[in-house]
Amino acid sequence: MNKNIHFLDLFQQQKIIKDDIDASISRVLKHGKYIMGPEITELEGHLCEYTGAKFCITCASGTDALLLALLALNIGEGDAVICPSFTFPATAEAIILAGAKPIFVDVSDKTYNICYKDIISVLDKNSDLMIKAIMPVDLFGLPANYKKLKEIAVKYDLSIISDAAQSFGGIFENQKVGVLSDITCTSFFPAKPLGCYGDGGALFTNDPDIRDKLISLRAHGKGKEKYEILRIGLNSRLDTIQAAILINKMKILDWEIRERDRIAKIYNEAFKDYFEVPAILQNSFSAWAQYTIRVRNRDKLVEFLKELNIPSMIYYPVPMHLQPAYLDYGKGAGSMPVSEKISGEVLSIPVHPYLHEEQQEYIIENLVGFIKK
Repeated sequence: MNKNIHFLDLFQQQKIIKDDIDASISRVLKHGKYIMGPEITELEGHLCEYTGAKFCITCASGTDALLLALLALNIGEGDAVICPSFTFPATAEAIILAGAKPIFVDVSDKTYNICYKDIISVLDKNSDLMIKAIMPVDLFGLPANYKKLKEIAVKYDLSIISDAAQSFGGIFENQKVGVLSDITCTSFFPAKPLGCYGDGGALFTNDPDIRDKLISLRAHGKGKEKYEILRIGLNSRLDTIQAAILINKMKILDWEIRERDRIAKIYNEAFKDYFEVPAILQNSFSAWAQYTIRVRNRDKLVEFLKELNIPSMIYYPVPMHLQPAYLDYGKGAGSMPVSEKISGEVLSIPVHPYLHEEQQEYIIENLVGFIKK
């Protein structure tokens, strides 16, 4: 058995589509339109077709996508946005960069996604705050409970901005990620379910006014003419070469996600008596950006796996409300009990589609063996 296990094997993926990627990059080099070349429009069309969204606007990164969404909704100084504490820094970072205040809430102990009961509690207790939006995070590839979130948004007159950096390709109640909220933001960072060879991102919406604002905002806030500046924006256009790469990666995306799902089900069956395995909501489908278990003696398990050349990752070791840069936005230790607990227990293991059967068995055998010792 090949014990050279990768946490994510982009090299194997590249072998499958290398000729197509080389040809696509060559076309970009030939036409020389490195910024906003024809591949950008082509990719945005493919992404709309894939998700069912009316509009897709690509941008330079997933973080920029979040910031652009906030700007498009005119969220800024004096406003507040609810987001989970158990997330990557980009979620809260974008809110602060827009001039607004992040209001952290806890997550579900089962799905690790934003806790809608906590959202309601915050809204009822903070009627004095100008809370304008909820920013759920589809953690590890699983869409949040958008049915509940939409009910809350309607009742309290809020917008929903999805941080779907990890869930592109996921499904909630027969709808794909991209049409589940007012604005959906995703990332094309190489490790994501659909990743380019650098940074990249995209936004999805069905609102033509939001679409027009996003097109303007990603290019310095320009109007119809290059030097007609209608609003303060960003320089956040996706490179044409990255679009060319993504067009080819989309050809194998569904197959890759199905393989991730197949391996995740094998893991679930093997681990259910030994670890807390991922919980999937009814009528939901995860894109499986990560396969994450929970274990109390995590540090020992990490060292054990390292000795056996089994890679693992911790997403995330410290919740945002306890991060030094964000202490002023939270209420300290003990305020988010679920986020604080799971941050010390979660561990992600390889689930990529190029994981051989023997490697899967090796991972399972040793993880189960660790618990049985």
